[in-house]
Parts: sequence; C-alpha cells; structure tokens
Amino acid sequence: MERTSFDYIVVGCGGIGSAALYWLSKRVGAGALGIEQFELGHHNGGSQDNSRIIRTAYHDEMYTKLVPDTYKAFEEAEKESGVQLVYKTGGLLIAKKGETDDVAAKYANAMGSQNLPYQWLPGSKLKQRFPQFNTGDNHVAVYEEDGGLVDAAMANAVHIQLARGNGASVIDHCPVLRLTKNDSGHITVHTTKGNFTCKKVIMTPGAWINHVLGSIGVHIPVYVTQEQVTYLGTPHMKDFVKEKFPIFIYHSKDHDMYALPLHGNTGFKIGIDAGGPVVTPETRGFIPDPVREKKCIDFLKEILPTSVGPVLYSKTCLYTMTPDRNFVIDTCHRTGYDNVVICNGAGHAFKWSALLGKILSEMAIDGRTQYDIAPFTMDREALTNPDYKTTIFEGGSLSGGKDTSKSKL
Repeated sequence: MERTSFDYIVVGCGGIGSAALYWLSKRVGAGALGIEQFELGHHNGGSQDNSRIIRTAYHDEMYTKLVPDTYKAFEEAEKESGVQLVYKTGGLLIAKKGETDDVAAKYANAMGSQNLPYQWLPGSKLKQRFPQFNTGDNHVAVYEEDGGLVDAAMANAVHIQLARGNGASVIDHCPVLRLTKNDSGHITVHTTKGNFTCKKVIMTPGAWINHVLGSIGVHIPVYVTQEQVTYLGTPHMKDFVKEKFPIFIYHSKDHDMYALPLHGNTGFKIGIDAGGPVVTPETRGFIPDPVREKKCIDFLKEILPTSVGPVLYSKTCLYTMTPDRNFVIDTCHRTGYDNVVICNGAGHAFKWSALLGKILSEMAIDGRTQYDIAPFTMDREALTNPDYKTTIFEGGSLSGGKDTSKSKL
C-alpha cells in the first residue's frame, strides 16, 4: 500500500476483527485499516464455518445483559448489506436430572434476571415438541425462541465488504511482527509488508494474540485447543432443516455437546465443546480425531438417532481460552500502551462478534464503551493468579479435565 498512516488499525480480521473494522469504518471511513496474516476467510483460526450458534441463554448476567444488543449489532449489518446473517431456529439447553440440571438452572436464572423469555421442558414434553429427540423424563430442557445460528463465513465477508464500502482498507497475507510507540506517542505496526502507524490499534488475532503483545510487555494467560465439528449426511434431512429443528447444547457430566440444523450444506452439524487437545498455532493439525468423531456419532445414536448418517466431513478449528473461559476486553495501559485495545473471545465469542466489534470501536475512538465490560478486564483473578483452576465448561460447576500449566501461550 502507498498509504502507511491511519487513525485506527485492526490486527486480525476474523469474526471479531472484521466486525471491529466495520464499526470503525462507519465513523472514520478511510481512517481504518485491517491487517490479516493469512488470506481473508482462512480456516486456520476459529472464525470460519457455515454456521455458529447464537443464543440468549447464558450462565451469567455479565453475558445475558448484553444479549439484546448482540442481535441488534448483527441486524445493523444485515440491514446495510441486504444479506441475512442470523436465523432464529429456537434453542435448547438439555441436561440430565440429578447430574447437570443445576447448570441448566444457572442459565435459566441468568436469563430471568434480564427478563429474557424461556420455558422449562421435561424430557417427554421435549419429545412432543421436537419428536426427533429420544428423551424421557430423566432429561430436562430450557427452551428459548430466539436461539439460532449465525452464518459465520457470510458474516465475516459482509463486515469486510461493508467496511471497504465505507472507505476502509484491508491487507491480507501480512503477518504483524511487533508493535512500537513512536516519538509522537502513536503506534507503529511492523509487518512483513512494511510499517504502518496509527493513533490506536485493536488486537484481535485469536490464537496468535501473545505473539505480538509480547513486544509491548503484555501476556494474557490463554491456552489453545484444537477442536472439531462433524457434518453427518442424515437421510432425514427434512426433519433437521432450520424451520423444523433448533440448535441445542447438551450438558453432560463429562463434556458439553452442541448441534445445529442444516445450513450451508446438507449435513447435520455436531461437536464437543472444548474437548480437544492443547496445542499451539504452530503445532496444531488439520486432521480430525476419529475418536471424538465417533463419540459424537454414538451420542446422537442415543438421543437423536435419525440425525445420524454417513460422515460428510469433519474439520478442525482453534479455541483460544482464558482460565475462566470469560472474554478479555481491555487496553494495555498497565504497560504504558493505553492506545492498544485487546480482545480475546475465550472460545465462545462468535455469537458476540458483531457487538464485540462495536465495543472495541468505541474503546478506540471514544476511549470508553457504553457497555459494561468490567468483568472482562485483565485485573481479575483468573488472569492474575497462576494457580487459578482452569474451567472448561460454561456455567462453572463443571471444571478440570485439561492440564494447561505448561501449555499457556
């Protein structure tokens, strides 16, 4: 690029970064630049697939109070682009009585605190409502009408194209090497394609976040896992289309399963949340684990038998998680870089990406955000206490299962 000076630069143009660039461009136009180390729409991180879950159901008020604005943030991009991104299929949280129904109750309580509507369904009622399920009254479910899916790949592309339409620039295949502060107090972003300066930089590089933050004396205790999803070629496709079947999460005592109806291909999508091995961006692989693939299929044979069919394909992705699995949204003011804004999505942020992009743009332009991000700063115990017990399940009552003591990036 001939131009090297901008008002704001976003490093990492996945789900959150592309949204941040979009929201910046709405206010500063050509003053915004997005930098991506790979090609746009790549599959090396955690943002790219046909569909991701979006839901009002969450385990804590810190999230449920943000839910309405999350949907509104996606709606704004839909309105400007004319492209549908969110599909409301309804959503379920399913648990076994006496095992994990306390987790489901946490979700219900957090939703109720914000007047978000939901229904309790015993297993038999669940089967009446969605006869695809093979459940009895040893199960219980929380149902929400507004749960559904986001077309992830489409959302990323829409945010980038809208940002460009507003005058923003994007450079891909451009790894960032380090950050420095120049004599004027502005940030210089050093890349393989030259140096770029800006008043403030937003860091959203996912699993690579500490690769660059180390250059300004910042380290976030995150660990990266290699996750995967599987698409099954069910012969009963008409029973699992978006109009007839909801997204769901199944809370077991060992792990959480999640599934989505058909979208973007003919496959029923199933995955294990945070079930993969700890890796680094350099050591991860792209070959799915057949053991986890089989575990998903065996689970569906028991609870949702007609969804099972031949494996169309499985694909891997990366989760980048904090020890408490909560977001990081903060600046690097503790090391003298208050003009560096950072965000980590803790392995569950795509559903929030449109709103997180808006929050980051406000922090960069206004120096503050209208939304409550106090629970997500770097001052909390999970990020300051090296002995903090790692939590891998949303809801918090189930923890452990991974030794990350030697694997934090």
